[in-house]
Amino acid sequence: MRGASVHSDPNLYDYWPYRDRPKVVWPGGKKLAFWIAPNIEFYEYDPPVNPQRPGWPKPTPDVVGYSQRDWGNRVGHWRLMELMDKYGMRGSISLSVGLIDHHPEIIEACVARNWEFFSHGIYNTRYSYGMDEAQERAVIEDSIRTVQAATGQRIRGYLAPALTHTERTFDLIAEYDFWYTCDLFQDDQPQPLKTASGKLLSMPYSLEVNDVITYGAQAMSPWRYADVLKRHFDQLLEEAEASGTVMCIPLHAYLVSQPHRLRAFEEALKHISSHADDIWITTAAEIAGHYREHYWDQAVGDVARRGLATGGKGFANVVA
Repeated sequence: MRGASVHSDPNLYDYWPYRDRPKVVWPGGKKLAFWIAPNIEFYEYDPPVNPQRPGWPKPTPDVVGYSQRDWGNRVGHWRLMELMDKYGMRGSISLSVGLIDHHPEIIEACVARNWEFFSHGIYNTRYSYGMDEAQERAVIEDSIRTVQAATGQRIRGYLAPALTHTERTFDLIAEYDFWYTCDLFQDDQPQPLKTASGKLLSMPYSLEVNDVITYGAQAMSPWRYADVLKRHFDQLLEEAEASGTVMCIPLHAYLVSQPHRLRAFEEALKHISSHADDIWITTAAEIAGHYREHYWDQAVGDVARRGLATGGKGFANVVA
């Protein structure tokens, strides 16, 4: 049998079959934890060049791409926020931290609604590729400091800008006492990650129902997207009879909030909210906090008891 290496498997987590895990129950006996992740991003008009990835698909300055995303912040976000208010749903904001300086009104409106904020880097046109450790630490420290000053919140989550990472990203955010990352897509329940310190969870954050994928890469119609969301939810709720699942809808206001799309999305929210007795409508930080307190040790212990641990890197916090 050929041995694994860091080149084939980064050993961030252990293979842990979905069936027969210790049962998860969410607060109030709820079966499914549901959260929405509006990405409130800022794309620079003419960003600095990163040799590993262009800031825009077209040569800069890309007036069309910039203005489309600017519409999301000027118009689309407010439309989305009002819709979520209607169904009593709070957002967990995947925040380009630089937006605090550009559009503080958006931040104030989210704070007034008790929405959560987590870091999505400084700008979505500034990538982690090529950063040394000092630079990556500076971005993380700036995110913590800037969001706390503007909102009073200590951020607990991280989604790397434009889904870009270094080999040290997860160890660093765990060191800075982040509770979860949205950068891995391996499960429909939270899962402990192997980091040098801290208790960092992989939080379910779906690419399959992310509107960038459904509207961008897959060119779905609005009603097709609404149907996908309903079926995604129904399947996770059915499986939650055995153990609590998590559903996240990652959104971008410049896409989902277009006038011809919003009503279809509302139909999906109406369907989800009609199951209020079974679902915990919450934020990512609240899910992570509950899991860390009640299920972290149980999860790590189950992996160990079943002999599923792999590689030389273990968990920073394990059952004694």
